[in-house]
Amino acid sequence: MIDSHSHIYCEDFNTDRDQAIERAMAVGVRHIVMPNENLESVHQVVATRDAHAGYMSIALGLHPEDVDASYEQVLAAMRPLLDEFQPVAVGEIGIDLYWDKTWREQQMAALDTQLHWCKDLNLPFIIHCREALDEILSVMDNFGESLPTGVFHSFTGTPDEVEQVRRRGDFYFGVNGIVTFKKSTVKEILPVVGLDRLLLETDSPYLAPVPNRGKRNESANIPYINNFIADYLGCTASEVSQATDRNAIELFKLNIQKLQKHTNLSTLDD
Repeated sequence: MIDSHSHIYCEDFNTDRDQAIERAMAVGVRHIVMPNENLESVHQVVATRDAHAGYMSIALGLHPEDVDASYEQVLAAMRPLLDEFQPVAVGEIGIDLYWDKTWREQQMAALDTQLHWCKDLNLPFIIHCREALDEILSVMDNFGESLPTGVFHSFTGTPDEVEQVRRRGDFYFGVNGIVTFKKSTVKEILPVVGLDRLLLETDSPYLAPVPNRGKRNESANIPYINNFIADYLGCTASEVSQATDRNAIELFKLNIQKLQKHTNLSTLDD
């Protein structure tokens, strides 16, 4: 299993990061992708990746909740860091209008800029979308057929919204612990998305799945998400893990040989 979205570099793990990584390895997590949030967190994701070479990858971008009046200067400072640190994606980027709509236009402009980075660098995106699907799709529509590929992280939309996204491109959808929550409707998109476009993620330290809901989340909880999806779709846990691993490897262009060498895991079935 690959955790396609974790913030294990953040201060919540400062006292036991290495132990959390060991727990993830012990349950079969073969790789972790870490998106940063802002300029300040770049050195944290890079240091965490470099301390666990081969087991972790990074994505770099400006999180929509960190967009304000200075976003243009921040993006100008961040852009050369992509060349320096070689992320596997641009992210976590997007638009979030859940708490505050003050910076709506700036968030849309920042998203447009960073999607151009994806296009120029041939990198996928990791999209954060909260109460802002119309705005995100509006920005994407400016790209036409040149729109880069990517994943809609922690997607909680409806089956109809899945189809709205798909009219723009053949994107992936990240599913995390929310799918296990009793009143969650995320499970309804699973058969619509299909295993060939699903990614497993934790978004740790947030959104721990049942039975650990309310606790700090970590990559070792991925099996709960994997098994829930398998039960709901009526397939085996192995089918889910192999399909979602394959999707993550394809999207992020992960080096399978390095993963196998580092984690001592066998090759995925063709």
